Amino acid sequence: MAGPRQLRLVVPPTAERPEPRRSPGTGRVARHGRIIAVGGGKGGVGKSLVAASIGIELAGQGRRSVLVDCDLGGANLHTSLGVLPPKQTLSDFVSHRVERIEDVVVPTGIPNLSLVSGALDELDAANPHHGQKMRLIRQLHSMDADFVILDLAAGTQKNTLDFFLLADQKVLVVVPEHSAVENAHRFVKAAFMRRLRAVCTVFGVAHLLDSSPDGGTFRGPSEILDSIQGIDEETGRQIQEQMEAFRPGLVVNQARTPEDAELGRGIAAAWRRYFGVAMDVLGTVEHDDDVWRAARERRPLLLAHPHGRAALSLAHIASRVQAADAAARAQP
Repeated sequence: MAGPRQLRLVVPPTAERPEPRRSPGTGRVARHGRIIAVGGGKGGVGKSLVAASIGIELAGQGRRSVLVDCDLGGANLHTSLGVLPPKQTLSDFVSHRVERIEDVVVPTGIPNLSLVSGALDELDAANPHHGQKMRLIRQLHSMDADFVILDLAAGTQKNTLDFFLLADQKVLVVVPEHSAVENAHRFVKAAFMRRLRAVCTVFGVAHLLDSSPDGGTFRGPSEILDSIQGIDEETGRQIQEQMEAFRPGLVVNQARTPEDAELGRGIAAAWRRYFGVAMDVLGTVEHDDDVWRAARERRPLLLAHPHGRAALSLAHIASRVQAADAAARAQP
């Protein structure tokens, strides 16, 4: 690891980001942060650890970053950062006690890294209605930061899927357990199909998702895309291009054996066969007792044990996420 760190819904395919705005009191144009979402479908796989590590690594590179705990109703991202629960959280924004998400941004004690803590005690905030969700999405897009990292809740609720889909970079976390792999597949399939339906609705072919031309049911997303191309080649090509942008990156956490380390390649290959689009393997995080030691010390892993196996792997993964984002921005 390079040097010590210094203590950063489907959205319709045609949706645009807000116009540039001025930062209060500075007069300069605020930056619209690139959004990174960390999901996985199952609780306990290390989503918060990965999200916090990405934020810390980017902040250490001088990138102004904000971590947002989108596990509404089950917030724990602050514990991965070793900070106490803030007095103001996402609950205050969702319930309109404050009007700007910047009003609930708090420092973490790590230079360039801030936190928006999740809703801690309000059930209504855990399930925002459509208007509340869209208001939150708009403000996430317009935050004054280089990167906005979302730590998502477990499960396949629509709100969670929509937060995953709005991200510029999508990170899927899994551990080498059958239930975790199944839940991750279910999560990313649900997100893919939600995105595909939105795209097909824009192109006027959403009805093709419900059954195959012969009256049967489709076996999988790749068959759906093939069927659309068979009916209208140009529409099919454009939809395929839209869906190829749905390219999640996979992190295998808590790997103990060589077989565990190869799990990512197998999942990515199966994804390619079934969905017809690529999945990037961002890396593997070895099982490391430093993780629970850092949790017991109430310190972020990358700062408490920066040269351990897990910390080095997470720093590498963060670098790959940033590289993938840079490559995506460079595309015409």
